Amino acid sequence: MFIVNNYSLAVIFCIVTMLCWGSWGNTQKLAGKSWRYELFYWDYVIGILLFSLVSAFTLGSFGSAGRSFLPDLCQAEWGNIGSAFLGGIVFNAANILLAAAISIAGLSVAFPVGIGLALVLGVIINYLGQKAGDPVLLFGGVALVTVAIVLNAVAYNKQAKQAKKVSSKGLILSLVAGLLMSFFYRFVAASMDLDDFVNPAVGKMTPYTAMFIFACGIFVSNFVFNTLVMKRPFEGVPVSYKEYFRGGFNIHLVGILGGLIWGLGNAFNLIAAGKAGAAISYGLGQGATLVSAFWGVFIWKEFKDAPKGTNIYLYLMFLLFLIGIGVIIAAGL
Repeated sequence: MFIVNNYSLAVIFCIVTMLCWGSWGNTQKLAGKSWRYELFYWDYVIGILLFSLVSAFTLGSFGSAGRSFLPDLCQAEWGNIGSAFLGGIVFNAANILLAAAISIAGLSVAFPVGIGLALVLGVIINYLGQKAGDPVLLFGGVALVTVAIVLNAVAYNKQAKQAKKVSSKGLILSLVAGLLMSFFYRFVAASMDLDDFVNPAVGKMTPYTAMFIFACGIFVSNFVFNTLVMKRPFEGVPVSYKEYFRGGFNIHLVGILGGLIWGLGNAFNLIAAGKAGAAISYGLGQGATLVSAFWGVFIWKEFKDAPKGTNIYLYLMFLLFLIGIGVIIAAGL
């Protein structure tokens, strides 16, 4: 299987993760013009599952290093399989709430608040699970990201008051999503032998196998979580499965593309974790907040009607995110 052998390449993989995790929300924005996010989310989940299978039978099976996908799956202990599967369930609960927050508050709010919080808490949780990297630099970078999140929330509040639509629903959904999102990676990381992908411990899984089990957890749990949200949506009227199957090929393809984009980022992140460590790999990947905020502010113009003085909060947010991410990278050098 393909394995990352040095820290520099691991950082590059994490940057790709950042771009992918911060960009998949654009597919929801595109589909949202004519398609409810609850319906979009089914295709998104299918895309993640498809990518996990493709990567498992290609990068996860080619070459002589490590264990290839099928032998690795057969030898995996049930406790590790269960851990990765649980990670998928936790992620799915968080991501459905995040998708709802995107539909209500937009990319430039839902991601910086929700995923920013997930970055802060997730780095702490994953560092406690595997102490890799300079803790002073690592948590210093996290502190800068925390301030950036606060600045984004202030900017959103100013815009909401200007529009006389002071609704806390989008922010609350983002915060709950971030809280849940901070835990999923630890369950997946615990199922793998992060110290040695070349000769992983018996019973542990390679990143490709763990990613497939994780995707199965997302897919299976979606029959519960997304069905509930379809019947009792956060906004609007309930939607049915009949509406999903009436959707055209192109609209389904947009959702699947979103899942493929997120799946690529997830694959690169788990592969990089062997060299960067879980805390740094996860923290850099969740720098997706910066990417999504860029899309929301500069491409989708989500703050175009914000009152005078709001831009200073947004520019400071971007600056602190950039510095924070740079400090997190330095923590692993």
